Amino acid sequence: MPVEFLGIAATHDGSEVTPRSGASFEADYTRRLARAHEDHGWDRVLFAYGSGSPDPSPAAAYVAAHTERLQLLVAHRPNVSYPTFAAKTFATLDRISDGRLAVHFITGGNDHEQRREGDTLTKDERYARTREYIQIVKKVWTRHEPFDHEGAHYAFQDFVSDTFPLQQPHPLVSFGGSSPAAYAAGGAEADIYCLWGEPLAQTAEQIASVRAAAAAAGRTDVPRIQVAFRPIIAPTEELAWEKAHHTLARIRARKAGGTLSRRHPLTQPQNAGSQRLLAVAAQSERHDRALWTPTAAETGGAGNSTALVGTPETVAQALLDYYDLGVTILSARGYDLLDDAIDFGRQVIPLVREEVAKRDAERTAGSDAERHTENGTDRAAARAAS
Repeated sequence: MPVEFLGIAATHDGSEVTPRSGASFEADYTRRLARAHEDHGWDRVLFAYGSGSPDPSPAAAYVAAHTERLQLLVAHRPNVSYPTFAAKTFATLDRISDGRLAVHFITGGNDHEQRREGDTLTKDERYARTREYIQIVKKVWTRHEPFDHEGAHYAFQDFVSDTFPLQQPHPLVSFGGSSPAAYAAGGAEADIYCLWGEPLAQTAEQIASVRAAAAAAGRTDVPRIQVAFRPIIAPTEELAWEKAHHTLARIRARKAGGTLSRRHPLTQPQNAGSQRLLAVAAQSERHDRALWTPTAAETGGAGNSTALVGTPETVAQALLDYYDLGVTILSARGYDLLDDAIDFGRQVIPLVREEVAKRDAERTAGSDAERHTENGTDRAAARAAS
């Protein structure tokens, strides 16, 4: 199976360990970070969404103009625009980027953050709306004849777009969540299902839930699985753990100073994904080969917040453990965004790609040998019968 790497398309240099040095959108930094990903082996970058953050779509268009190969994953909340409008926006962006767009649909796990932009639906209502929204967007991308829609959340008549994506049948649809409602919606509609970095056993359980939801929706295929981590790497294990504890101290300093993110509650998060991360952190600081949870605990399980700590070889092997579960998209971003993107691209990505290629070759060879044996057995049986 091919493996892909997803990084972050931040528009400024701030993170959990350091405040940003300038405006929320710094063109030079945005361009340099994107180029660092493209030049060091990454496949795609995520343009995240926040109620007060720069809009992801024009930021992605800017990056598309300054890169050649890098794929673009644009996050979008259904409550901020009508689905027909969003579909045209994304089709235009796919054209601008020469077919490099994917869209990550965010349902929203925090009522307070959603209400900042006028969204008052409950979580389960939001998931139902997102599912309807994605269905409409897909129709707009693919229908060349006018159509009507009468749904629970949207209604319109005689719509047809004159703007279609370059990719056929349409750009990839990405989705995430860790509740039954999320599995049902994403299992039915997503090309890519996104999870946060939990221990291997819990990740396997979530993958099974996504696949079961896809089957229940009548799909014959299944979404690709993506899992996200915060890698902390150094030349030796000792130095890596020293760096990890220094990172944690920097997070705590920002938290104590009241300058950590306002988009996510640091205690008692509403969304199931963050609750799961905090439960994992409460069980133990370390899991499996290299998973480290204090970074998640200090930030309230805020999104991608569990770390993988070790040498490049250790972190690569930890990522391969998830690949062996069926994870084919590995999302990673460090805490010093630009330098960490370069280091991870140079030191970890080649190791993972080399091992994946080796495993795929061995799997192909084994399948060929098995078919050869079966064919030989069939021929022998035919000779015996004659």
